[in-house]
Amino acid sequence: MIFENEHTLHKFMVSKGEEAFHDRYEEAIENIKSEFGRIYTMIIDDKNVKSLESFVHTSPMDTRIVLAYFPSGTAKHTENAIKAAKEAFESWGKTDYNKRIELCRNAADIMVRRKFELAAWISYENGKNRYEAIGDIDEAIDFIRYYSEQMEKNNGFIVQTKSAYPNEKSKSIMKPYGVWGVISPFNFPAAILVGMSIGALITGNTIVLKPSSDAPIIGYKFAEIMKEAGLPAGVLNFITGSANKIGKTIVDSEDVAGIVFTGSREIGYKITKEFSKMKPRLVIAELGGKNPVIVTENADLDKAIEGILKAAFGYSGQKCSACSRVYVQKSIKDKFVERLVEKTKNLSIGNPLESNIFIGPLINSNAYKNYQKYVELAFRDGTVLTGGSTKKDGDFKYGYYVEPTIVDSLPKNHRLFREELFMPILCVADYDQFDEALGLCNQSEYGLTAGIYSNKKQEVERFLDNIEAGVVYVNRDISATTGAIVGSQSFGGWKDSGTTGKGAGGPYYLTQFMREQSQTCVE
Repeated sequence: MIFENEHTLHKFMVSKGEEAFHDRYEEAIENIKSEFGRIYTMIIDDKNVKSLESFVHTSPMDTRIVLAYFPSGTAKHTENAIKAAKEAFESWGKTDYNKRIELCRNAADIMVRRKFELAAWISYENGKNRYEAIGDIDEAIDFIRYYSEQMEKNNGFIVQTKSAYPNEKSKSIMKPYGVWGVISPFNFPAAILVGMSIGALITGNTIVLKPSSDAPIIGYKFAEIMKEAGLPAGVLNFITGSANKIGKTIVDSEDVAGIVFTGSREIGYKITKEFSKMKPRLVIAELGGKNPVIVTENADLDKAIEGILKAAFGYSGQKCSACSRVYVQKSIKDKFVERLVEKTKNLSIGNPLESNIFIGPLINSNAYKNYQKYVELAFRDGTVLTGGSTKKDGDFKYGYYVEPTIVDSLPKNHRLFREELFMPILCVADYDQFDEALGLCNQSEYGLTAGIYSNKKQEVERFLDNIEAGVVYVNRDISATTGAIVGSQSFGGWKDSGTTGKGAGGPYYLTQFMREQSQTCVE
């Protein structure tokens, strides 16, 4: 089997047409409404488990829409899940890797059949428009199939090695560690959750999966899909509730071999520190970014504006890879800013279920309040060129809608240039010499993604040789800093943006979930 990216929208436009794509999505939107208000359970050792307390899960587009009720898991629930995972590892860890591959591919096929249903849930759960939602599901499927191919191509990471002596035969074999805690974010409730989970599972580990409380439905659906695909009891355990209670129990447990986490730097650092108190243990973490773009006077401005617009304001800037700062050469800055502001003003904001909407809501009330706080700083210390307001009239009344915002004239060391904001706020500054711009990019403690727009070969080469980021793009109008494609552009950060230096969706990712054993047998 040869891995190919899913690219659902593109395939529809080539074969059936865009209208057919919209019909499938809107049909799915109607179909899932019958499940609104469902009471979900946790899944521990293949048993549906309730809790004495629960939390209500509403849609960020309209908080009057109750999507589900989920149990608030306790430390005891988490301990039981870890115990189940540990017991299941005895068998799953020894399962032939070809059987694990077959099971994972079965799961991918199920997701393909259900992709529009799952995309519809994402739109309701976290406010992504239909294009971003289907892309999220596509990426999840891509992760499963790509990691399956990687296991297959590498023969389960079993390598015959040189024999030290004539009567000996040696080999290197990679083996799973055991139980992994998987802690996933709200912004890619399918892609990141599935990618991290499959990374652990296909290599023979068992997992305790904790989704974001802002987007738990897709995590539950994934657990269902894995069971349907044939996953044995206890291999995947699904826990919902407070990150403090569940996360702390996972971190404190001696039976957990590793944690894979995507989220803020602060939480990631805390997990890494606490998890290694007893003994050195593995944490695979992607920890956010403060992603820069350089626009030189040699740039194609049409490409630059299009790419930066999508990178900064796609999914309301709620991506760790979102472009949040742009350095523009002084000679073209006025022209660039004028055109970027004009295009930003024309972006459609509203209900993400509608086909013409580009920007949907922020995820929750905390994000909404943070937007107001950051905008206040922007007005105080800089010049807000467009945006800067929340939207609460009419159809916006019950959701977390805000305007995409561009800020100029801030000091280049201002906190808005330094801190990850995770919202649609873009800071712009000018520069004279190229090395100045490069230095400003690299001043950040983060190093996730970065981009440049220039048609001058020497500038591009200097950028590629010196930029401190794990994912870099040159002259990309699809997006300046976002949208890494599984199997083509591995996704992982340097510096404070990641802990391992090995990107998801790349050829080195799976090896992090395994440890090497050298075996020598005398004949």
